[in-house]
Amino acid sequence: MEDHEAGAGAPEVGVSRGSPPPSGEANPAAGRYGRQVQPRSGNGQAGDTSHDHKGQNGPHQNGKPKKRRKRRRGRKVFARDEARPAITGTSVPAAGGASAARQPQPAASIAPQSSIAQSASIAQLPPALPRPGQGARTPPPLQELPVFAALDLGTNNCRLLVAVPTRHGQFRVIDAFSRIVRLGEGLTANGRLGEAAMDRAVEALKICGDKLRNRKVRKARLIATEACRTAANGVEFLERVEREAGLKLEIIDRQTEARLAVSGCGSLVERDTQGVVLFDIGGGSSEIALIDLTGQRSPRLANHIVSWTSLPVGVVSLAERFGGRTVTREIFGAMVEDVAIRLRAFDGRDRLSHLLSSPKFHLLGTSGTVTTLAGVHLDLERYDRRRVDGLWMDRDSVDRMVEKLVGWDFQQRVANPCIGADRADLVLAGCAILEAIRAVWPSERLRVADRGLREGILSELMADDGVWRNSGRGRA
Repeated sequence: MEDHEAGAGAPEVGVSRGSPPPSGEANPAAGRYGRQVQPRSGNGQAGDTSHDHKGQNGPHQNGKPKKRRKRRRGRKVFARDEARPAITGTSVPAAGGASAARQPQPAASIAPQSSIAQSASIAQLPPALPRPGQGARTPPPLQELPVFAALDLGTNNCRLLVAVPTRHGQFRVIDAFSRIVRLGEGLTANGRLGEAAMDRAVEALKICGDKLRNRKVRKARLIATEACRTAANGVEFLERVEREAGLKLEIIDRQTEARLAVSGCGSLVERDTQGVVLFDIGGGSSEIALIDLTGQRSPRLANHIVSWTSLPVGVVSLAERFGGRTVTREIFGAMVEDVAIRLRAFDGRDRLSHLLSSPKFHLLGTSGTVTTLAGVHLDLERYDRRRVDGLWMDRDSVDRMVEKLVGWDFQQRVANPCIGADRADLVLAGCAILEAIRAVWPSERLRVADRGLREGILSELMADDGVWRNSGRGRA
């Protein structure tokens, strides 16, 4: 089950595209994962190369002799069937460790399984650089830039992004993977991860592991969220992942999850914005952050969080409790009220009350729910991230889309290309969470983000590593 909600498909992520045109359509970013799009003029964005997982994404793919490539690079080609490396996440030491930042952040290293301490990777050689006199290229070749990776194993999805830094605060995606695995299936009823769900997740993670082992990754962060946080066998499952997929994941807390979601969406908050309620409707939990920008603005949007909460309810858990296939208006209203009760218990919900009536306040949603609503709103024949990410929807448009989906039966939802069979039983639960959020923080505008935790991880890894510190082009 491939997932169209892939996140930042644009190879350059982190740049705000400014106010949208009146139609509400955002400027194009990259194509969907799995196809390659040439860079577009004017916005510095192009398609990613998720299918290109062998490091062959440089400018020279015209069949240069292998012998010359070895001589120019001075490296040795390693066979892929040698000792399989493991991608291992280790906690930052309590004192003096690398990346000791605001909170302890595990750093992942790539090393052969026989020697985890040895920081090396089995990687394919990048294409050769041009010889002197062949014409120098202004942008630094991608193979010369440090590579960073972020993996997010959620209740519903498994997602990976691999990127290199470019201009200050931005990065270019060079590989990606996203699949619906429904790891949290049955968790609400049983309190444990099911065998079939774990099998699906492990198979997806094996693909992610292969992609990471094909690159020389400087730093990576591999996280697991609500399903592994709450399941009685969550830790046991991650031990299995380490054995079978060669990946060591960390379970992050809800505050960290909320902060990473904010960090990943910073470029979609424009400079004149005064207040934002950012929400991430997940499979097992929903994170909400209140952001006050009336003071001096910091480069990191997360520094402006004045209140946050994580509701232990998401599209999977809510749909399992109320039903997802047959949802009457009464059932939908009950789902909305269930979430509303939880929000009324959130003590910090009024921290932006002074900004709610301002035209410079808006909602910012990052999840499959809002991207699906946007796709239906645009009447897309096929989900297109280039048109969805950054899209503005006004209050009436959101009302109409929610009303439309509530009026559809299960088969009508399946038939919509932006919903499909994988989301047809979950989308109304997501709409119910959205409606409860809109009732507490009414806004005339909602901005849609097809990005989130992985982009936040990459931004923080690159900033902490200093790759943007001394060069506007992202050199370390």
